Amino acid sequence: MAANTISLKLLVDSTNQRVLFAESGKEFVDFMFNILSLPVGPIIRLLTKEQMVGSLGNLYDSLENMNDTYILSPANKDTLLKPIVVPPFCGLYVANDSKSVCPSCNNVMTQTATIMNPRKGSSTNEGGYVKGVVTYMIMDDLVLTPMLAIS
Repeated sequence: MAANTISLKLLVDSTNQRVLFAESGKEFVDFMFNILSLPVGPIIRLLTKEQMVGSLGNLYDSLENMNDTYILSPANKDTLLKPIVVPPFCGLYVANDSKSVCPSCNNVMTQTATIMNPRKGSSTNEGGYVKGVVTYMIMDDLVLTPMLAIS
């Protein structure tokens, strides 16, 4: 298997042509939880279930309710659940284009910023959010849970 591929096992209801759930490893779950690091993370936290549209709230709840046994580091979990949002008026801007002009000082943005992956666990070499020794179940509404024998 190539390093850039993620495999999922799908349970499909062929009668209704619908995916019931997917079974995956750590890589896909880390990818899904990483979606919460996008600027929508703080907004999701402020919305109530009644205001929520789609399945991002379920993804947020899955991480919030996941037992710390399956999480590499509570600090990584808190990074996604309670992100610190820096308002743009502090003068901190990031651009993908090195010729971009800073809206605060009107200078070309030439300083390099390094984007880091979540800290690696202290006892293993794993990065990301969840432990890799477990298989995870992803429902069609983005509810993520560790796959247990009784599941």
